[in-house]
Amino acid sequence: MMRTVEALLVIIILGGAYVGASTLVTLPSPGQTSPTNLNMLALTTLQELDSRYDLSSAAFQPVSSPQWGLLQIALSASLPANVVYNLTVYNINAGLNGASLYTPVDSFSNAANLGAGSDGSSYLVASSNVTYVSTPQVISTDGVPDTLYILNCSDTAGWWITGYTPSSLAQQVYSLLSPYFKTTIMVQNTNQLGQILNDKPLQGETINNAIVVNTCGEAVPIPTQFSTDTSGGSYYPYDYLLGTDTRIYNWTWVSIVGYPFYYVTNTGFLTQSGTQNGFGIYGMYQVGSPGLNAFLEGLDNLADTDNGTWIAGQPQGLSYLTSQAQSLCNYYGLYPSPYQTSTRALPASILSDYNLVVATGLFNTAIDVSGHNLGLVNPGAVYRHWVSVKTNYEGGFLALGMARIPDIRLAALGILCNYQPIKYSSVYSAAASNRVVVLQLGVIGGG
Repeated sequence: MMRTVEALLVIIILGGAYVGASTLVTLPSPGQTSPTNLNMLALTTLQELDSRYDLSSAAFQPVSSPQWGLLQIALSASLPANVVYNLTVYNINAGLNGASLYTPVDSFSNAANLGAGSDGSSYLVASSNVTYVSTPQVISTDGVPDTLYILNCSDTAGWWITGYTPSSLAQQVYSLLSPYFKTTIMVQNTNQLGQILNDKPLQGETINNAIVVNTCGEAVPIPTQFSTDTSGGSYYPYDYLLGTDTRIYNWTWVSIVGYPFYYVTNTGFLTQSGTQNGFGIYGMYQVGSPGLNAFLEGLDNLADTDNGTWIAGQPQGLSYLTSQAQSLCNYYGLYPSPYQTSTRALPASILSDYNLVVATGLFNTAIDVSGHNLGLVNPGAVYRHWVSVKTNYEGGFLALGMARIPDIRLAALGILCNYQPIKYSSVYSAAASNRVVVLQLGVIGGG
């Protein structure tokens, strides 16, 4: 019984002490326990005011312009009622030593002072009369500008370019790559292509070290003069010639999709009955696997053979751009999907078979699951053919083994990733084109 009484007395004493202490404790206000982040509030407010260019527009208006008053109304409506502000616009001028000088243009406030607990943020705005200029470096070899040839042959057909025509793809290639070349030539027909293959310039351009972009997909244009360039009824000797010329003139041949050199096309002489690619596309002849093998034999200066070995595989799952390629997407402003479906990826074995190196890997390599047992395959890369040592190159090619519907941005990205021309610093053409807006905030009413 005594122990029960003692326990009750202890409880009464502790409870009384707790109540007494509670009356003496002063809890902090919500504003003290969770204060407003004035720096972040100022920055987000400035960004919101400029979301439709209103802040940038007002900052360059004369002080007497009604836009200043509208800007203050918008600012007051954007902030909590207990937040006071001061907004000041500064002009940026260059000093004698190159440093920036900030001179106030105008300011407005809704309080005489912001108190001791103020904070703020700055925001750079540009005038609407600013001109953005970017000058890309011209791609060249040993100081001599390279030529860009785009095969826009009107007397050809395309394959594995579903939804496009060779001409429409040629126009896209021109818009994406021509700024990086001193000379870009649209090869308008197969006769002009034949002229280039015979070392005869079309416009006085440099033929050596050129980049040749074939826009016909799996088909390659063939000039009429090579109409009898067959062996056993196949045109693979013509593909051998393309490989030979690529080596002799140190070209970079670009295949934009599918299995390179699988067909030849000329709507002028490939017109006889039954001459089509097997899918009803006339003006086209199926060379098959020997086409790519013959090109590689010509590139490596081997004897040409009717080699029907299939050398294209399929990586498991999707193929992804390399980290370097994805990084350069931002630099060059090209944004193809970072993952693609590849069914015509070339095997790593061609490196030793034909003295090649991967100069630029556009996609990550993977294991072939096509059933051809090709081992490691590469969905997209720029290959260089080397002679004597692996720093002495003669010819190369870009192969993109994508599955139909070409994204021509991948071809442009492959070339730019390989040559990596510089995009020179952009400049503003207008003087006093930048201003800084500083928004300072304070809290009144005890938070």
